[in-house]
Amino acid sequence: MARHTPFHERTSVLNTTQLWSHWAGYLSAQRYQLSEKFEYFAVRNSAGMFDTSPLYKYRIHGRDAETFLGGLLTRDIRKCRPGHAQYTIWCDDDGYLIEDGVVIRQSETDFLLSAAEPNLAYFQDRIGRLDVTIDDISDEVAALALQGPKSREILTKLSPEIESLRYFQTIETKIGGAPVTVSRTGFTGDLGYEIWVENANALALWDAVADASDGYGVLPFGETALLMTRIEAGLVLIDVDFSSSRYAWTDADRTTPLELGLGWMLRSIDDNERPFIGRQAIRRELAAGSRWHLTGLLIDWKDWFNLYDRNGLVPPKDHLPGAYESILYDDAAEPVGYATSLMYSPMVQRHIAIARVLPELSTPGHQVNLEVTINHKWQQVKATTTQMPFYSPPHKTA
Repeated sequence: MARHTPFHERTSVLNTTQLWSHWAGYLSAQRYQLSEKFEYFAVRNSAGMFDTSPLYKYRIHGRDAETFLGGLLTRDIRKCRPGHAQYTIWCDDDGYLIEDGVVIRQSETDFLLSAAEPNLAYFQDRIGRLDVTIDDISDEVAALALQGPKSREILTKLSPEIESLRYFQTIETKIGGAPVTVSRTGFTGDLGYEIWVENANALALWDAVADASDGYGVLPFGETALLMTRIEAGLVLIDVDFSSSRYAWTDADRTTPLELGLGWMLRSIDDNERPFIGRQAIRRELAAGSRWHLTGLLIDWKDWFNLYDRNGLVPPKDHLPGAYESILYDDAAEPVGYATSLMYSPMVQRHIAIARVLPELSTPGHQVNLEVTINHKWQQVKATTTQMPFYSPPHKTA
């Protein structure tokens, strides 16, 4: 039986569609409005509220917590000072990605790590003799994301200190009378914040944010609108753009950080004082080269139009994200990669996709051909590799 998040008393009333999905055993709204585009544009033009409570949350603390995370996480946790957060990943011994998440450093010896999938047993098995304790607080802490260009203005009304919060910084404050941790993080590629609160104070937090949002056109938004924004932001998603190496059957289904465009996390890979899991395998890949490179795709709108028109169809402009693989070919009909997330972007006004291609095609401007199904036949439409993100407003990091 699916459980309810601490905000369900509010979200269930606001969800006029009553469309729910299951996320980590909890009910999670797919969309609240008749059209998810209302919610999407609320995020892009003002702000939206998203219940991100189903995330798994682990408090990792103790004298050796930094050493423990330094040997587990691919990104160097030593660079993350108290009051800051990091987007990070962890790999297996062969250098394949297990999962990604966000870690908040609350003090020298206290960390909060959140992830989409359960990792408790995996982490605990690697403590060894270190002085580290891992507490699963997933069911004790609620999380509310406020995302969009007006999010700072709204939250500053509730806690003036938030106005000075920089990108990926955190702060301990009070909202609605409740102690909270606020991190300037999110999954929309826009200005945004995530607020972490004990379950008992969740409804007071929701009501305070909702009251402060009055007159701004703020809406709660569901998973569909979130997925739209994350593709425009070029943010990868587990089980869509990559699979956890723990559950993949073959290496073809596994992904390395370099193949996923996360090589920027590896600046300290030659530091012998931090031999993190997968380090040697990744160093070998750096020397030998990767199988794939992550890239964005812009679909040729004229070719898209003509292809459907020749088949007697009105060219679709579907903003709903496609969570499936579409093969990419060169002009000789040889496979050169695959796209994993395809949608028509309301902001870019083009069909866009996140894709992996052969390394020699990853630089912007290379033409590939995307496989599509029209009238029950495989056909191809032209596309061009491009840098991501597709949408990155200046206020996101300002």
